[in-house]
Amino acid sequence: MAEAQETASNPRVFLVVVDETEEMRVALRFAALRARSTGGKVAMLYVVEPSEFQHWMSVGDIMREEARTEAEQVLQRLAAEASDLCGSLPILYVREGDRRDQLLALLDEEPNISILVLGAATNKRGPGPLVSAMTGKFLGRLHIPVTVVPDSMTFEEIDAVT
Repeated sequence: MAEAQETASNPRVFLVVVDETEEMRVALRFAALRARSTGGKVAMLYVVEPSEFQHWMSVGDIMREEARTEAEQVLQRLAAEASDLCGSLPILYVREGDRRDQLLALLDEEPNISILVLGAATNKRGPGPLVSAMTGKFLGRLHIPVTVVPDSMTFEEIDAVT
């Protein structure tokens, strides 16, 4: 009973790093369905990478604003999908900078994040730079579990294990 009360007052938060890859879609589905089955929440992080035109201030500002607007649109669309799957609105984060550095900073700043869910590519190019970093060199900086969901899993397989 105490565990159920603790979960209700401090739900598990499943963080997904959002981008436009297929592997992210399986990670988001996994996180949303796990959140639903455990009474948790989904959090989504979109990192806007710095533009290459930083030395041209006005062009860089315009590009940064356009990238942020695009990030917010992508997050809103994916948040609606996640909400349909898990039954609650996700927590949304938009940051600017290096994706790995911003992810690590967010994890340090937000103690409520319980689990990092990453999608991994299963093709020749490898799992992806973020999965490689978070399960390799930077694993020691994490204080939460990492769930890696291969992009080869079908939605039906994800549904069955969540």
